[in-house]
Amino acid sequence: MDQSGERPDDTAVSESAARAAQDLRVAFSLLRRRIREVPGTQDRAQDLTPSQISALTLVSKSGAATASALAAAEGVRPQSMAATLAALDRYGLIQRNPDPGDGRRQLVTLTDAGRERVEGTRQARSEWLARAFEERCTEDERRTVIEAMALLERLTRS
Repeated sequence: MDQSGERPDDTAVSESAARAAQDLRVAFSLLRRRIREVPGTQDRAQDLTPSQISALTLVSKSGAATASALAAAEGVRPQSMAATLAALDRYGLIQRNPDPGDGRRQLVTLTDAGRERVEGTRQARSEWLARAFEERCTEDERRTVIEAMALLERLTRS
Protein backbone atom coordinates (compact mmCIF):
# COMPACT_ATOMS: atom_id res chain seq x y z
CA MET A 1 0.00 0.00 0.00
CA ASP A 2 1.14 3.54 -0.66
CA GLN A 3 0.82 6.47 1.74
CA SER A 4 -2.75 7.22 0.66
CA GLY A 5 -3.88 3.80 1.89
CA GLU A 6 -4.48 2.56 -1.63
CA ARG A 7 -2.85 -0.35 -3.32
CA PRO A 8 -0.56 0.46 -6.26
CA ASP A 9 -2.21 -2.21 -8.46
CA ASP A 10 -4.77 -0.47 -10.74
CA THR A 11 -7.26 -3.35 -10.44
CA ALA A 12 -7.19 -3.50 -6.65
CA VAL A 13 -9.42 -1.45 -4.42
CA SER A 14 -8.56 0.30 -1.19
CA GLU A 15 -9.28 -1.37 2.12
CA SER A 16 -11.89 1.28 2.86
CA ALA A 17 -13.71 0.58 -0.42
CA ALA A 18 -13.68 -3.16 0.25
CA ARG A 19 -14.92 -2.61 3.81
CA ALA A 20 -17.65 -0.21 2.67
CA ALA A 21 -18.83 -2.73 0.08
CA GLN A 22 -18.87 -5.59 2.58
CA ASP A 23 -20.58 -3.58 5.32
CA LEU A 24 -23.18 -2.27 2.90
CA ARG A 25 -24.00 -5.74 1.54
CA VAL A 26 -24.41 -7.12 5.06
CA ALA A 27 -26.50 -4.16 6.24
CA PHE A 28 -28.80 -4.29 3.21
CA SER A 29 -29.21 -8.04 3.59
CA LEU A 30 -30.18 -7.69 7.25
CA LEU A 31 -32.45 -4.73 6.52
CA ARG A 32 -34.18 -6.59 3.70
CA ARG A 33 -34.76 -9.59 5.95
CA ARG A 34 -36.08 -7.39 8.75
CA ILE A 35 -38.41 -5.49 6.44
CA ARG A 36 -39.88 -8.77 5.20
CA GLU A 37 -40.71 -9.61 8.82
CA VAL A 38 -42.62 -6.37 9.43
CA PRO A 39 -45.73 -7.05 11.52
CA GLY A 40 -48.87 -6.76 9.47
CA THR A 41 -47.22 -7.84 6.23
CA GLN A 42 -46.55 -11.44 7.23
CA ASP A 43 -50.21 -12.17 7.85
CA ARG A 44 -51.22 -11.00 4.39
CA ALA A 45 -48.29 -12.68 2.68
CA GLN A 46 -48.45 -15.91 4.66
CA ASP A 47 -50.42 -17.72 1.97
CA LEU A 48 -47.94 -16.72 -0.74
CA THR A 49 -44.56 -18.30 -1.36
CA PRO A 50 -41.48 -16.09 -1.77
CA SER A 51 -41.55 -16.69 -5.54
CA GLN A 52 -45.21 -15.68 -5.68
CA ILE A 53 -44.52 -12.51 -3.70
CA SER A 54 -41.60 -11.74 -5.98
CA ALA A 55 -43.69 -12.28 -9.13
CA LEU A 56 -46.54 -10.18 -7.73
CA THR A 57 -44.11 -7.35 -7.02
CA LEU A 58 -42.59 -7.69 -10.48
CA VAL A 59 -46.01 -7.47 -12.16
CA SER A 60 -46.70 -4.39 -10.06
CA LYS A 61 -43.49 -2.73 -11.24
CA SER A 62 -43.62 -3.78 -14.89
CA GLY A 63 -47.30 -3.27 -15.62
CA ALA A 64 -48.76 -5.44 -18.37
CA ALA A 65 -46.25 -8.15 -19.31
CA THR A 66 -46.19 -11.59 -20.82
CA ALA A 67 -45.41 -14.63 -18.71
CA SER A 68 -42.24 -15.20 -20.72
CA ALA A 69 -41.06 -11.61 -20.10
CA LEU A 70 -41.74 -12.03 -16.39
CA ALA A 71 -39.84 -15.34 -16.37
CA ALA A 72 -36.87 -13.71 -18.07
CA ALA A 73 -36.93 -10.80 -15.62
CA GLU A 74 -37.02 -13.19 -12.64
CA GLY A 75 -34.44 -15.52 -14.15
CA VAL A 76 -36.69 -18.57 -13.96
CA ARG A 77 -37.97 -21.08 -16.50
CA PRO A 78 -41.23 -20.15 -18.25
CA GLN A 79 -42.84 -23.27 -16.77
CA SER A 80 -41.97 -22.12 -13.25
CA MET A 81 -43.40 -18.67 -13.91
CA ALA A 82 -46.55 -20.25 -15.36
CA ALA A 83 -47.07 -22.21 -12.12
CA THR A 84 -46.45 -19.11 -10.02
CA LEU A 85 -48.87 -17.04 -12.08
CA ALA A 86 -51.51 -19.80 -11.89
CA ALA A 87 -51.38 -19.59 -8.09
CA LEU A 88 -51.63 -15.78 -8.15
CA ASP A 89 -54.57 -16.11 -10.52
CA ARG A 90 -56.32 -18.52 -8.12
CA TYR A 91 -55.90 -15.95 -5.33
CA GLY A 92 -57.45 -13.32 -7.60
CA LEU A 93 -54.34 -11.14 -7.52
CA ILE A 94 -53.60 -11.08 -11.26
CA GLN A 95 -55.60 -11.16 -14.46
CA ARG A 96 -54.68 -12.22 -17.95
CA ASN A 97 -55.89 -10.46 -21.06
CA PRO A 98 -55.14 -11.04 -24.73
CA ASP A 99 -52.17 -9.08 -26.04
CA PRO A 100 -53.60 -6.55 -28.53
CA GLY A 101 -50.46 -6.94 -30.65
CA ASP A 102 -50.51 -10.75 -30.67
CA GLY A 103 -53.73 -12.54 -29.77
CA ARG A 104 -51.84 -15.77 -29.09
CA ARG A 105 -50.15 -14.21 -26.06
CA GLN A 106 -51.63 -12.99 -22.82
CA LEU A 107 -50.63 -9.95 -20.82
CA VAL A 108 -50.54 -10.29 -17.06
CA THR A 109 -51.63 -7.36 -14.88
CA LEU A 110 -52.65 -6.92 -11.26
CA THR A 111 -56.27 -6.99 -10.22
CA ASP A 112 -57.55 -4.41 -7.76
CA ALA A 113 -56.96 -6.99 -5.00
CA GLY A 114 -53.40 -7.51 -6.25
CA ARG A 115 -52.69 -3.78 -6.26
CA GLU A 116 -54.14 -3.42 -2.77
CA ARG A 117 -52.01 -6.32 -1.55
CA VAL A 118 -48.79 -4.89 -3.00
CA GLU A 119 -49.54 -1.34 -1.87
CA GLY A 120 -50.65 -2.40 1.61
CA THR A 121 -47.45 -4.37 2.11
CA ARG A 122 -45.32 -1.54 0.75
CA GLN A 123 -47.08 1.01 2.97
CA ALA A 124 -46.71 -1.12 6.13
CA ARG A 125 -43.01 -1.62 5.44
CA SER A 126 -42.43 2.08 4.75
CA GLU A 127 -44.22 3.04 7.95
CA TRP A 128 -42.19 0.54 9.98
CA LEU A 129 -38.92 1.88 8.58
CA ALA A 130 -39.88 5.52 9.19
CA ARG A 131 -40.89 4.70 12.78
CA ALA A 132 -37.63 2.80 13.32
CA PHE A 133 -35.64 5.82 12.12
CA GLU A 134 -37.70 8.11 14.35
CA GLU A 135 -37.38 5.92 17.46
CA ARG A 136 -33.83 4.61 17.11
CA CYS A 137 -31.87 7.40 15.40
CA THR A 138 -31.10 11.00 16.20
CA GLU A 139 -31.81 13.80 13.74
CA ASP A 140 -28.10 13.96 12.90
CA GLU A 141 -28.03 10.21 12.23
CA ARG A 142 -31.06 10.46 9.95
CA ARG A 143 -29.36 13.28 8.03
CA THR A 144 -26.25 11.11 7.71
CA VAL A 145 -28.38 8.32 6.22
CA ILE A 146 -29.93 10.79 3.77
CA GLU A 147 -26.46 11.92 2.71
CA ALA A 148 -25.26 8.32 2.41
CA MET A 149 -28.26 7.47 0.23
CA ALA A 150 -27.32 10.31 -2.12
CA LEU A 151 -23.86 8.74 -2.44
CA LEU A 152 -25.36 5.31 -3.07
CA GLU A 153 -27.66 6.74 -5.72
CA ARG A 154 -24.63 8.23 -7.41
CA LEU A 155 -22.99 4.77 -7.41
CA THR A 156 -26.00 3.22 -9.11
CA ARG A 157 -25.97 5.78 -11.92
CA SER A 158 -22.47 5.03 -13.13
